[in-house]
Order: sequence, then structure tokens, then C-alpha cells
Amino acid sequence: MAGTDTCQVRHTVYTVRGRIRVRMEDGTESEIGAGDIAVIPPGHDAWVVGDEPYIAYDFSSEMENYAQGAR
Repeated sequence: MAGTDTCQVRHTVYTVRGRIRVRMEDGTESEIGAGDIAVIPPGHDAWVVGDEPYIAYDFSSEMENYAQGAR
């Protein structure tokens, strides 16, 4: 929807449940899991690790209009 190879939004998240793996454009990777507070800079891709759904609060105001598509 966004038309980019990676997400271009900075996320500030508190993870409630599950895990994700994050890969930055420079190839560095990290994992975020339940109880973690994290800042994910623009230029990333992420996916769920394991079978448990990933649930997090994202406090980034940039998400309000990002990748909304035509309305």
C-alpha cells in the first residue's frame, strides 16, 4: 500500500504479546518481544516470529495517515 520496499515510519512500541523480527535497510536485525519498549526507525521490514500473534501499542503519530490508500 505504501509503495515502498521498507516502512518509512518511525515506530515507538510497547509489545504486549508475541515477537517480531525487524530488519533494517542496512541489514541489521533484532527481535522485539512481550514487555519490550522499542523505537524502530524508518527504513525497516518486520515479521511475526512463531505462532503467537504479535500485539503492541504503537505510539507513533505518523501512523495516522500512513499507507491508507485511496479513500
